[in-house]
Parts: sequence; C-alpha cells; structure tokens
Amino acid sequence: MIAEIEKFIEIQNNIDQILKNSPFKMSYIIEKSGIKKPTFFKKLKEKRFTPEELLTISKTIEMKKWRNETKEEIMESLKRS
Repeated sequence: MIAEIEKFIEIQNNIDQILKNSPFKMSYIIEKSGIKKPTFFKKLKEKRFTPEELLTISKTIEMKKWRNETKEEIMESLKRS
C-alpha cells in the first residue's frame, strides 16, 4: 500500500511534466477531464488534483484508450479544440 501512495505522490508532483510530454494538446486533456479551464490550470499550478481527477486525466492520455476511440471521435474533439 505504501508503494501505491508513493506513486500517487510522484504523479501528483510531476503532473505538469507528464502532461507536457503527452502527445495530446492541453485543450483536449482539459475537455476530457471535465474540469473547467481556469480550475484545471489552477490545480495544475498548485498540483492539487484529486485522485479521481488524476485517474480521469491518466485514462485520457494513455495511448491504449486513445487508440480505441473512433477516427470520428478524435476528429470531432480536435475540431472543438
């Protein structure tokens, strides 16, 4: 259990770099997270995402999930960005 908590803390402390290194645009990640843009950037700056929010963000940026989206879903999301 300690290892999981340490991993969570590591992700929380490095979320800005994780997102920066992601192949996705920030606007896409914000949209998929369901968090309002100003709130998202405040949480990013303060590194104060909840575990549930980090889970949603992680599911968004994982390539496995992205590959399961249809081409139409990806194009529609990119148009809205």
